[in-house]
Amino acid sequence: MSMPFYVSPEQYMKDRADYARKGIARGRSVVVLSYAGGILFATHNPSRALHKISEIYDRIAFAAVGKYHEFEALRVAGIRYADMRGYSYDRSDVTVRALANSYAQTLGSVFSAETKPLEVELVVAEIGVDPATDQLYRLSFDGGLGEEHGYVVIGGDAETRARTLAASWSASLDLPGALRLALATLETNEGFGTPTPIPADQLEAAILDRAAPRRAFRRLAPTEIEGMR
Repeated sequence: MSMPFYVSPEQYMKDRADYARKGIARGRSVVVLSYAGGILFATHNPSRALHKISEIYDRIAFAAVGKYHEFEALRVAGIRYADMRGYSYDRSDVTVRALANSYAQTLGSVFSAETKPLEVELVVAEIGVDPATDQLYRLSFDGGLGEEHGYVVIGGDAETRARTLAASWSASLDLPGALRLALATLETNEGFGTPTPIPADQLEAAILDRAAPRRAFRRLAPTEIEGMR
């Protein structure tokens, strides 16, 4: 008679967490940072069709790393959530904090109850009247939710790239300065010395523009990126 295979709950959850982390670490990093005129999102993404950075609502945007089909489903769910809330109540009732809590519940439920955890890490951000009132939330695969201040890096080598970003970040940066800092962060090669340049047509970049009257999200074209390098 064979003995039943037993895994402790602690080991079971650790194995699931390790599985998710390995999948996320294979993805290219995304940098999100506040600057004087708004919030910048940037990532190395050779694909021009599959976006890792997207608009959610008027002044809210989304960035993700990991399995594309998994975070794309979350992006669509976030848009539906925001549209429904704005339609049922008022556009001002759509907040990034409520959206982040909704995502945290979804990620936590999948991590604890489904066969496989989602291999994703998310940032959702809402622009304020100045950098001090910008809201940035980082969500992990297990539903962990953290509020970030000023900047955040997710994906592969996030800790190393965050140190590069922290050394030079300032809320008073203009857009060209913020873009150059994001590029320097993304081009960092830990242990390899010389940074690896990212061509302008392989950089996916977008902003939430503080001066926009309502819809603040705007993608940066390669020609615009090249002019600010």
